[in-house]
Amino acid sequence: MNNNVKHWLRKAENDLISVEHELSFPKEEIITDTVCFHAQQAVEKFLKAFLILNNYEFGNTHNLEYLLQLCGKFDKSILQYELGNLSSYAVNVRYPDDYYVTDYEDAVEAFNLAKTIKEKILLKIKGENDE
Repeated sequence: MNNNVKHWLRKAENDLISVEHELSFPKEEIITDTVCFHAQQAVEKFLKAFLILNNYEFGNTHNLEYLLQLCGKFDKSILQYELGNLSSYAVNVRYPDDYYVTDYEDAVEAFNLAKTIKEKILLKIKGENDE
């Protein structure tokens, strides 16, 4: 695995560490939009790491469905991965004009989806089957 892939994976892991840190607070203190945003960012970076591993240019995008479709060119089983509302958290939770209100359940779901995608993509990167 080249250094560029490792760097993307490290950044993705850092996003998940941020999510775990935020979720360690009492429920009423958790900043749910931050959790959702970093969960989305982690998945985006895991997918991009897979694309980089396969020497594929993906351009400047935060659209997880698009990235997933690109990953499917190299492994069709990736197309079955569930992304939930993660793509909407790339932008909609960041700016007041497009503000999307998230709650604790959204945050936990986003984190769980991100962990699942992480596990599946890491298996693909290692050349293992995730079925």
